[in-house]
Amino acid sequence: MRLILYSKPGCHLCEGLQEKLEQIVEMQSIASLQLEIRDITTRDDWFQAYQYEVPVLFFVNRRGAEGAEEEGREELLPRPSPRSSVQQLEKTLQKYV
Repeated sequence: MRLILYSKPGCHLCEGLQEKLEQIVEMQSIASLQLEIRDITTRDDWFQAYQYEVPVLFFVNRRGAEGAEEEGREELLPRPSPRSSVQQLEKTLQKYV
């Protein structure tokens, strides 16, 4: 399972969410969870899409119905509250595993 976080430099909400997600990945409490950070200022299409929305979090499940590895499609996750604890965020993410 892979998470994609679209963020930009200087965004305190982005930095807070990234820190919490990194803690969850380090704890390895969700099997094979990977985190990819995408800086929207590095690509015009990302900037146009998310400049007023960051942080934006997507989930990519690379497992198909039979458990086989697939390409996976990005699915937008609801924006977690900045006040969510690491444990609350982890519980929310487990719904998508």
